[in-house]
Amino acid sequence: MRSRRTIFLLPVLFMLPLQAEELRVMSFNVRYPAKGDGPNQWEYRRDLLVETVRQKNPDVLGTQELYYEQGQYIVEKLPEYTWFGLSRRGNHEDEHMGVFYRKDKLKLLDSGNFWLSETPEKPGSDAWGMSLPRMVTWGLFEIVSSKRKFYFYNTHFPHRSIDEPARVKCAELIHSRLAKLPAGVPVVITGDFNTNAGNEPYRILTNGYKDAWESAGKRFGPTGTFHGFKGQPSASRIDWILWKGPWKALVAETVADGKDGRWPSDHFPVFAVFQLP
Repeated sequence: MRSRRTIFLLPVLFMLPLQAEELRVMSFNVRYPAKGDGPNQWEYRRDLLVETVRQKNPDVLGTQELYYEQGQYIVEKLPEYTWFGLSRRGNHEDEHMGVFYRKDKLKLLDSGNFWLSETPEKPGSDAWGMSLPRMVTWGLFEIVSSKRKFYFYNTHFPHRSIDEPARVKCAELIHSRLAKLPAGVPVVITGDFNTNAGNEPYRILTNGYKDAWESAGKRFGPTGTFHGFKGQPSASRIDWILWKGPWKALVAETVADGKDGRWPSDHFPVFAVFQLP
């Protein structure tokens, strides 16, 4: 009787569809710990920020404006994550483009930093009239379960209105670097680009790349991503998740959640779920 039951069940098991692998990605300008932020200072919103990350559970998270103390607090409260990156000065004493990832989901194979300047390998370098150094922190990841690899680039472009020509130069430099990566390996780009989607830096970076917000099958939240701790987004979508590869964007979200009139940052984080073939 046992053997007949086994024979009956095996075909059913083979007919069950395999669950497609997914990758959850977030980009988050966390707002540096400015003392002049009053009720929005880091110590008053840090647990809300941690809870926002916990709820979305990204496999990989690119941050902007991150100070070392903030990065350490996040992984203290979310020990399933670790992070890497240098500050824009080439040390740990200023803003980082810190990249966080789930240790159980991803393995970091290689990583590095370069600066958005005419001397990209020189820590702290700047150019094109920018008021501050700007940079990229990148990693080459392997998905533990499937051994698939992908590159992850995270950045923060100059912020002033007069910096649009510099943002174009930043986009051109990144795009030229991306062109040198091994063919066939997917790439994800996250960042606060400080320019609206559709402007020239966006057109440069989406040459050969897709925008999760534009491509996702399901989309949630407002279009604008900066709100200045007010909860009402501006019209511009300045935080993006871009990618290149055979993946499918299932979901894209501008995460506009707050609590008791407080938000985790002055930017809404952006989030995407990709289905991998």
